[in-house]
This record gives sequence, structure tokens and C-alpha cells, in this order.
Amino acid sequence: MIASEKIVMRSANIVRKSSSKIRDEIERLHEQLKAAEANEAERIGRIAVKAGLGHLDIDEARLSELFGELARRFQQGSEKRHAAASKPARPADGDA
Repeated sequence: MIASEKIVMRSANIVRKSSSKIRDEIERLHEQLKAAEANEAERIGRIAVKAGLGHLDIDEARLSELFGELARRFQQGSEKRHAAASKPARPADGDA
């Protein structure tokens, strides 16, 4: 079977799914999402408590704002590393 035939067969299988099966799949994915978010929240919570954030006298809105700033800082660093890694290496002087 060639690749184009596989694609057509997959497309046909998607079309054949009933709406109730699709709803069941969506519900299953929602449950997986909830579980993943709960695991992430527990992980971040444990780290925050270990770092001493559990007993700080700071309101939730301000703490959320600070976490947002921290996330942006790491996301920007990640974007810079990704951009640097995707740039082609330049030849050293005299190697060209």
C-alpha cells in the first residue's frame, strides 16, 4: 500500500466515526488534560514550597503575576537557545 492510499484510508476512518464516538474521545481527552494539569500543579506547588514560597505573605494575584514574569523569562531564554541552535554554523576565518 502506498502512502497516498494510507492517507485516504485514514480520512475514510475519520469520516466513519460517529459523533458519539468523537464526543467520547473528547471526554477522554478532557480527563487526560485535567490529570496532566493536576500533576503539573502538584509539581510546581512542591517546588514552590521547597523554595520557601509557601509561607510568604503575598496575595494570590501578585504571586500569579510574578510566576507569569518568571515563565516569560524562561520562555524567552528557550526561544533564544532554539534560534541559536537553528542557525547554520559560520566557517572560521580562513576556512572558507
